Amino acid sequence: MRSALASLALALLTASAAPAQDLPAALQAEIETARTDCAAFENGTLEVPWEATTRTDLTGDGTMDLVLDLGKLRCSSSASLYCGTGGCSVLFAVGETVTRRLSKGWSVERLGPMTVVLNQRHGSDCGGTNLRPCVEAMVWDPAESRFSSLAE
Repeated sequence: MRSALASLALALLTASAAPAQDLPAALQAEIETARTDCAAFENGTLEVPWEATTRTDLTGDGTMDLVLDLGKLRCSSSASLYCGTGGCSVLFAVGETVTRRLSKGWSVERLGPMTVVLNQRHGSDCGGTNLRPCVEAMVWDPAESRFSSLAE
C-alpha cells in the first residue's frame, strides 16, 4: 500500500512538471542563458530539476500555463546565482507571453470569478525594507495579452 501511494504521489508531482523540451522558446532561451551564466562562473554545470517548472492555470481559462522558477535551478559552482535579497526571478508564461518578476514565493488563487497570481515581493516595493510584508496581485487581461496589477 505504501509503495502504491508513493508511486501515485510521484506520478502526480511529475505530471505538474514540464520537461525542458516542452517549454516555450522564451523559457528555453532563459534556461540556455542560465546555463551560459553558470558555465561562466568557475566552469559550473547547470541542473534543471523538475521542480523548477510548474504547470498551472494562471489565467482561469482552463489551459495549463507554465511557470519557470530560476531560483530552483542548480549551478554547481554557485549556491545563489539566480536569487538575491529581492527574491528569485520567476517567469510566468501564458502561451508565448512571458512575464518576469522577482519573487519570494507565489501562488495562484481564485477570487470570485478571477484567477489571481499572488507574488510575494521585497518590502521595498511596498515602501519599507526587506522585512516589510509585500504582495503583488496579478490578473491576466486577455484583451491586452498580459498581466495587470496595481504595480503597472
